[in-house]
Amino acid sequence: QVQLVESGGGLVQAGGSLRLSCAASGRTFSSYDMGWFRQAPGMEREFVAHITWSGGSTYYADSVKGRFTISRDNAKSTVSLQMNSLKPEDTAIYYCAARLGWGTPESIQNPNWYRHWGQGTQVTVSS
Repeated sequence: QVQLVESGGGLVQAGGSLRLSCAASGRTFSSYDMGWFRQAPGMEREFVAHITWSGGSTYYADSVKGRFTISRDNAKSTVSLQMNSLKPEDTAIYYCAARLGWGTPESIQNPNWYRHWGQGTQVTVSS
């Protein structure tokens, strides 16, 4: 099992940057694929980014590609999301997610594939 806690959200102007962090507890963090999702009020939870257990491969939603960067530090049991050039449509609660095992390009974009979730951190981008 792994427990996840997000931090780093806040209010930022359009064009600004934020860095989100997800702190994990558990003895096998390095074995988990990790993802970031976001959910706006009244909307479905949507995929943002994914990184493999080794950190050797990343996937991004088209809406954030070129602006967001996901990374992990297995020694510190953390995964981060650097968000640059933020837009008002990026406003949402951002969630960290994890699953033990090997994902596919399709499965890692599906929130139902993940088995562990943090409580989320609010990101608000003003225009």
